[in-house]
Amino acid sequence: MNAPLISPIESDPRRHLASIDELIQMPVAHELIAEYGRSRVLKVLKTVLQEKREEIELTLKTSPGESSSSQALAKVASSATPPSTVNTRLKVSQVIMLECSKRLLALEQSHLKEVINLTGTVLHTNFGRALYAQTAIDAACLAMRSSVNLEYDLAKGQRGERDDHVESLLCELTGAQAATVVNNNAAAVLLCLSTLATRKEVLLSRGELVEIGGAFRIPDVMKRAGAILREVGTTNRTHLRDFKEQINPKVGALMKVHTSNYAIQGFTAEVSVQDLSEEAHAHSLPLIVDLGSGTLMDLNVLGLAHEPTVAEVIGQGADVVTFSGDKLLGGPQCGIIVGEKSLIERMRKNPLRRALRLDKVMIAALEATLKLYLNPERVEHDLPTLRLFKRQASAIEAQAHRLLPLVQQALMEKAIVSVEPCASQIGSGALPVQTMPSFALVIKPLKQSKSKKSNKSGQPVAKTQHLPNAMTQSEHGLEKLFRSVHPPVLGRVQKGQLVLDLRCLEERQESLFCAAMSQLNLSFST
Repeated sequence: MNAPLISPIESDPRRHLASIDELIQMPVAHELIAEYGRSRVLKVLKTVLQEKREEIELTLKTSPGESSSSQALAKVASSATPPSTVNTRLKVSQVIMLECSKRLLALEQSHLKEVINLTGTVLHTNFGRALYAQTAIDAACLAMRSSVNLEYDLAKGQRGERDDHVESLLCELTGAQAATVVNNNAAAVLLCLSTLATRKEVLLSRGELVEIGGAFRIPDVMKRAGAILREVGTTNRTHLRDFKEQINPKVGALMKVHTSNYAIQGFTAEVSVQDLSEEAHAHSLPLIVDLGSGTLMDLNVLGLAHEPTVAEVIGQGADVVTFSGDKLLGGPQCGIIVGEKSLIERMRKNPLRRALRLDKVMIAALEATLKLYLNPERVEHDLPTLRLFKRQASAIEAQAHRLLPLVQQALMEKAIVSVEPCASQIGSGALPVQTMPSFALVIKPLKQSKSKKSNKSGQPVAKTQHLPNAMTQSEHGLEKLFRSVHPPVLGRVQKGQLVLDLRCLEERQESLFCAAMSQLNLSFST
């Protein structure tokens, strides 16, 4: 007869921890191995087992209450009488395998998760900026699952150029002679300067030394490209004569950067693209214009302030224009360069371009997005970015009142929820002073008032505002609570309240929002 796994006289709870060899033979371990692989299961299992061993050791050294989870495990292991030692060992093993299963499941889940953007910022950089149009999604999926003619000319039966799939569209939409694409607008500016102005001076107004998100600055890009920045004029006023005075044989290009993420108002002056173009061409120099966000259509038709379109800037004489694909354009992340054919061809030959080029998925999504602009009557509806810009405040208000009872029920009267007007933003540095009228579900947490009353025993007690038995919750606590549901609901904390701007909550995500509110209700009830 085999000896028991643990001697009855031994009471050390660590003796209830099975070995890796024992645990890996359990039926549940076989199931996990079939799903996740033996090496991965072993790695996680060893980690969990080591943590449980350390928890028990810590429990043996600390007083009760200092480590609730380890106390519970030690209690299960040490309270068993000798005849039940095997059963206790089994229970502890089951606890370990359950924890192992949970961790493997968590590792299997994607770290990149869908979120519900109720911040009121349409093009939110932290959330991936523009949403793809359905045609762009379909095109990207095709490119992902299939071999495609990315760099193959089907008509000629020979190697082709990946720019061919979008160049003609970009030329048609902007009036440029040629075009190329790279992985973002910073890369586009870097490639332009590296090609046209390495070891040469580039004249740029002081008022246009832009910094965008993540401490990314135009002067830094110039330095990396090997160009020498020559500041012209002053922060608020720059004149054409300022450029003329600085032009010399060392200058390689003139540059203008559209201040899309801030505005200088008051006593100001700037040089127009047309005037800069004439001056540059008089000295056989190229004019580079960085539009930043960039747009292919007049935003006035959406009720927004006018932004210079790429076609307008090309028409005013710019030799090269760079702009983003995932901001006002509403497509995938990329940097687009359009302009004079000879200059674009020089950029294509720059070895740096290979390191910055787009893959087949982005090319496919960009092509599909650009094609939407060929039908001005449909693009406002088919492109999510433009559709969200154009969404009427009255429709958002109706949606807010429809969802109000659901949110109130989910919070179980632990906060005050109301429908209030608010202002949405474009985002991603575009139209920085432009807002759009919208409506939000505003959640005001219940807090303890500063006034005090005395109870029957004469002890002061805090008085809860609004409801006598409400749970107090800070606005940051509420924000964290909404982040914890699936999918996470992300609003903005403002003036001591959680504001859920519904501008970006379209039909598909509205059902997800309702499901998330059910989870919120459950978390409160438990």
